[in-house]
Amino acid sequence: MDGYEAPPQIRERPSGGLVVDFHGDDDRRASFDVGGLLMPGWHQLLAESLALRIGPSGGPHTLEGTRNSWRVLGCWTRFLATLDPEPATPGDLKRAHVDAFSTRSDASESTRYSDMLELRTQFGDKRLHGRLPADAWDAFNRRLPTPKSTPVGGYSSGELDRLTAAARADTARIVRRIRAGEQLVRQFHDDPGQLTSERLELAEALAGIAATGEVPPRPGILERHERRELASHLFLTWNDLPPLMILLALVTERNGETIKELPAKHRILEDRAVELTVVKRRRGTKRWFETATWEIGPKERQLHTAGGLYLLLLELTDRSRGFSGSSAALSLWRNRPRGDRGRAEHFAPYEIKLSHCPGLGLSAWAAGRSQPVLADPPPAKRDAKTNTAKAEPAAPAKATSLTITFNQIKTSADARRTKQLGGHLPSSAKSNTAQVLFTNYLKPDEATREWAEEVLTEALADAEQAAWDAHATAVGRRGEPIVIPDAESPQQLEDAGLAPHTARELASGDLDTAWTACEDHEHHPETGAPCGDSFLACFHCGNCLVTRTHLPKLLGLLNGLGALRERMSEDAWWKRYGPAWVAVRRDILAKFTPAEVDKVRQQPLPDALLDLVEAPWELP
Repeated sequence: MDGYEAPPQIRERPSGGLVVDFHGDDDRRASFDVGGLLMPGWHQLLAESLALRIGPSGGPHTLEGTRNSWRVLGCWTRFLATLDPEPATPGDLKRAHVDAFSTRSDASESTRYSDMLELRTQFGDKRLHGRLPADAWDAFNRRLPTPKSTPVGGYSSGELDRLTAAARADTARIVRRIRAGEQLVRQFHDDPGQLTSERLELAEALAGIAATGEVPPRPGILERHERRELASHLFLTWNDLPPLMILLALVTERNGETIKELPAKHRILEDRAVELTVVKRRRGTKRWFETATWEIGPKERQLHTAGGLYLLLLELTDRSRGFSGSSAALSLWRNRPRGDRGRAEHFAPYEIKLSHCPGLGLSAWAAGRSQPVLADPPPAKRDAKTNTAKAEPAAPAKATSLTITFNQIKTSADARRTKQLGGHLPSSAKSNTAQVLFTNYLKPDEATREWAEEVLTEALADAEQAAWDAHATAVGRRGEPIVIPDAESPQQLEDAGLAPHTARELASGDLDTAWTACEDHEHHPETGAPCGDSFLACFHCGNCLVTRTHLPKLLGLLNGLGALRERMSEDAWWKRYGPAWVAVRRDILAKFTPAEVDKVRQQPLPDALLDLVEAPWELP
């Protein structure tokens, strides 16, 4: 707009001191009082660095992100104030000061690492170049050792099923409670004569609350409890949030931040799906908002479909949202002290900031139910030598309640979807890229790794069986290789059943091919014509002869095939080399004793000679 000038991000208080203002992409605002920090000589630089960091072209675009940037500046100034002598201005800063901050003992390794990264980012803006001494900036700019982190996986299938069932059961009770309260209000207006005196008194109280949004005071010392009980007939309360939000996270497969910021605005598509705009943070500026389309499903399945559960949430919060005036889907009634009651008790808990309710108590809800949500017992300890479970006393393991976080719920939901889609990451990626899905959600999850190992083991077993079937089919047409493990001399070979001239030629090596020997190269068992097959096909042919002298070559071939397997895709390797590999391992080597094979393995093995069956330029 012509003539428009954006307000300055840094302003000075009337009483003195600099303030940095923030306006986030989520329309949340904050002001950071740099003048209230220690080390006044640093305030101008810190105000500029913070403004550049949290401004329109900076990194954090959310209020929560800017709070971290502000926290680090507070830590930095408090640390500088403890030094003797303290670096009163940025020009007084030395490398030793930065080194001492990065190794301070009052913070964990991960906190020190993140603080150093934040300060390096703030002070490293090119518009602040030269404001710090070169040696001090070099200390910020050095490579930082990445702290070790323990990956957090998801829940096992049993834990996820128990958590889902508990959240669904408690949500169903919430729905029945509020619908019963609404029905009582309707009865009071339509036909109060049908109500008993006790029900009539409650209905009259609820009708007044429904009209005004105000829960009247109750006499006695249990007033807060009784007011909450009365309000819960029509509104959600704090105690309803854990199961409801857990079920939303499970059914929609979205993270906790997205669930907290679900909007009330939506569009119904042909009574089949609901369309709404959801928030997916940490995607970078201009990429926060995403249009989601969720199936509604039949009414009896409202607690099982994302669209059905979302519309149910709007139904449960409709009255409270009308009094709070919020555009958020989540709105509830909270019990306020006297003097601050009325419609102010209706509010959207996450409209101002996402951390408004740090004590949401997901794990406390799981432990406090009449039927707690239990974690799986710890796995049996295994003997490192035998890889078997150790015998333990028969004392029963103590059941523990499940620790619940939105991160673990999201990990479990992503792992479940990936399994259902057969492990295909591009199809499994929903609210993240395939790379983020694997790195942050699937890789740390032990249950997913176990599943993947099972799938891989089954796939390898299927591939090996297919290769064996191909070998058996070829042998059925061409005959089975002749393996003579205990004969080397012509007489021994003749005694084993070979013709005299074949025994002599085999013993002298005249019949040798790449890894075995061929009894009659001029007459193929199937065609009767000279053989033109690859040497790899010898292992499925009745003309193939194998003695103890061929063992080194066969073992060398297996080593070469093993090396190729690491450089090729599994599908291509099994198709190209699988039948020969299986024939050697399961059919030919099985005719020799393990001691014979092991003895040969201890000696240097010859080259695999794979260039005899593949053109060198075609080898992977």
